[in-house]
Amino acid sequence: MIKLYLAPLFCVIFLSACSIYHVTSEEVTADFYPSKQLASEVVQLEKVDKPHVVLGYVTVNTERRQRLSDVIEKMKREAAILGGDAITEIKTNASGTWKKLPGQELVGNAYVRANFTATVVVFK
Repeated sequence: MIKLYLAPLFCVIFLSACSIYHVTSEEVTADFYPSKQLASEVVQLEKVDKPHVVLGYVTVNTERRQRLSDVIEKMKREAAILGGDAITEIKTNASGTWKKLPGQELVGNAYVRANFTATVVVFK
């Protein structure tokens, strides 16, 4: 049985072990492009129809329940750091398995993760 004074510590450790978002990026060019000041300077495009250079790729790994709009904001923030003007070609795939746990209603499907990947481009 957990002592009452240890309950807050247990909650902090348990909740901090879960990460909603994990953002990574991969640069594919040796050229330098200055970072953008704001993520709002980066746009999302279905298709790029102007001359551009691919800077790299941004991947957001998150719980599958997260809204796509939140994921796109994370992608734009990382693309701004790379110096990108736009993100495009957003793809997703789910990984992980459903796990039945006591209190499943509380954690939902936190054990099913999804990867969202976008191409980061800068306009010429």
